[in-house]
Amino acid sequence: MSVKILTINEKLVSAREEETILEAAREAGIHIPTLCHLNGVTDVGACRLCLVEIAGSHKLQPACVTKVAEGMSVHTNSDRLQKYRRTIVEMLFAEGNHICSVCVANGNCELQDLAIEMGMDSVRLEYQFPNRHVDISHDRFGIDRNRCVLCTRCIRVCDEIEGAHTWDMAGRGTNSHVITDLNQPWGTSQTCTNCGKCLNACPTGAIFQKGSGVGEMKRDRTQLEFLVTAREKKQWLV
Repeated sequence: MSVKILTINEKLVSAREEETILEAAREAGIHIPTLCHLNGVTDVGACRLCLVEIAGSHKLQPACVTKVAEGMSVHTNSDRLQKYRRTIVEMLFAEGNHICSVCVANGNCELQDLAIEMGMDSVRLEYQFPNRHVDISHDRFGIDRNRCVLCTRCIRVCDEIEGAHTWDMAGRGTNSHVITDLNQPWGTSQTCTNCGKCLNACPTGAIFQKGSGVGEMKRDRTQLEFLVTAREKKQWLV
């Protein structure tokens, strides 16, 4: 296994050849904002918040799926990138129905944290006010698609960690939305194991536990980290 030497924000960084820029940056203590990234599941580069500048390339590249290379020079926090990221966060707010003051995840929401990080004190885009449905047919959980940012973390964690593949994506463009079991109500799902991993993976208040009030939605990401670590180390194999 070879080691690659690159620079990130003028800092020399060493990384394994199979690592991504995001992994190398985080190991070096360099922050790159993300929303669709979740440790332990496959990266898809959906949110585009981790875009970085690479010397010699005119295109911005997503750090979560771009592999490191010898001599690579990366910048993660230029004015250009900050403008892109703020616009992306504003688009997420404008394209959904995010009202933090009445959300179960208020104060515990990654989208809210990103808005604060980007200095977003207003949305300069026109709100779309989409007609999105709420599904509370499940005994324990509910999904409010008004708060969904289409990160697909629920889909990937259900597929890759739980192995149920209850969740999937339907529609295209502004009509894209997550569904359960070929667009059936969640409560009628024949594949859902009621494990709650999708709840713990969701970055916003889109998937919530029934009975949660404003600001009461907490998540236990250590559950996912424990399962991923155990799987990688083959701790449950006889």
